[in-house]
Amino acid sequence: MAGTITVELVAADRVVWSGEASAVSARTVEGDLGILPGHAPLLSLLAPSAVEIKPASGAAVSAEVDGGFISVADDHVSILAEHITL
Repeated sequence: MAGTITVELVAADRVVWSGEASAVSARTVEGDLGILPGHAPLLSLLAPSAVEIKPASGAAVSAEVDGGFISVADDHVSILAEHITL
């Protein structure tokens, strides 16, 4: 499906990255997850792992999270964690 998704990568003390992306990959406690435009709504716990974001333009963004949550709704992805390292 063509289009983009709005992504917010948020640590406890700051917004680490925000923008438009074509895809997001993350590891939840139930397994790996790939998110593209039009993805069904979901809320899940993140496992400590890397989160990969493919921006609509520019280089891919890779961030290490210490767990947290991922929420998807209406082509908007929110990734919330206590600590995030780019």
